[in-house]
Amino acid sequence: MFVTEIKQHLTDALIPFWHGLRDDRWGGFCGYLGYDLKTDPKAVKGCILNSRILWFFSNAYLTLGGETLLLDARHAFLFLKEHCMDREYGGVYWSLDYTGEPEDTTKHTYNQAFAIYALSSYYDASGDKEALEIARSLYRLIEEKCRDSYGYLEAFNREFCPADNDKLSENGVMAEKTMNTLLHVFEAYTELYRVTKEAEVGDRLRYMLDLIAEQVYNRDLGRQEVFFDKTWNSLIDLYSYGHDIETAWLVDRGLEILGDISYTKKLAPITRTITENIYNRAYIDHSLVNEAEKGVVDTTRVWWVQAEAVVGFLNGYQKQGKKEYLEAAEDIWNYIRDDMIDKRPGSEWFSELDQDRNPIEKPIVEPWKCPYHNGRMCLEVIRRLKDAS
Repeated sequence: MFVTEIKQHLTDALIPFWHGLRDDRWGGFCGYLGYDLKTDPKAVKGCILNSRILWFFSNAYLTLGGETLLLDARHAFLFLKEHCMDREYGGVYWSLDYTGEPEDTTKHTYNQAFAIYALSSYYDASGDKEALEIARSLYRLIEEKCRDSYGYLEAFNREFCPADNDKLSENGVMAEKTMNTLLHVFEAYTELYRVTKEAEVGDRLRYMLDLIAEQVYNRDLGRQEVFFDKTWNSLIDLYSYGHDIETAWLVDRGLEILGDISYTKKLAPITRTITENIYNRAYIDHSLVNEAEKGVVDTTRVWWVQAEAVVGFLNGYQKQGKKEYLEAAEDIWNYIRDDMIDKRPGSEWFSELDQDRNPIEKPIVEPWKCPYHNGRMCLEVIRRLKDAS
């Protein structure tokens, strides 16, 4: 089973790599490593990057144990608490300079969600009740400031006045709502509910599951729409393969934790269909292509899309017993192992490969390139196949 290789990659490569980016002078972790493998100690530190690192080390500790992992998690927690949080207006900044001072004071629902996600995991790992209280405060902030009658708004200035959603909009549109942000609010609330079992949070999970089923999911095409206006009208014909396979397993995880039979009956057929369609439409040449806009396929292989495909197909195998899904997960791992992982000393995964498996010269670490997707892939495989190793 490929679980043995993946566990070794996690312990021998990913964990040491990210531990090595600790900034013990200014706090947090170094925010940039170029394709040339040169770090920039004065690079911007994205708050999403820091939250994802906090999540990574917290869950690595929960899965593997080891005091060093918990210490790295605490290092990330202290940086989030002391620097990423806006003490005047509330919420998490978008980014900081290398010293920990605010660099971009934008408030985004996506960013608040990742802090909740990370803090909930860190509370589970450490028992630190302050982390849970911060997570709860961010939950209340999202519910009070980031929601309208149709769902969750996304982009705000520092004082939480609405702003253009340029940070989560792509492909030439400016979206007021995105599938991506809704998914990660759901993911964050799932983790908060897992560690608290608070009924109010469970109700918000049901609310978002309804939005996914009734507004985001396109039943005719068997996919999720991606960018929307305020009232959930789709703005573009776009198929995001990575987000779809990620949604399939994250929704299944949320359904397991929520434990509501009626919602499982409502959503499970959707996650099954999404998994099947990604297998049939996007699984090409031992990997997942990136997306399709107006039917034109982007054949770039993106690092996080491959990671989510491994988990998504493994989840599909465990839910449905289809051996071809397990074979696909193992096949994509082989692609990652042979081509996506940068073999140069001091590196991690390439950001992107072209269809001929040549690396595209993009940074190895930047505000969006983090141990969240690939680290989580390793942890999910280990957890799900622990008895097979």
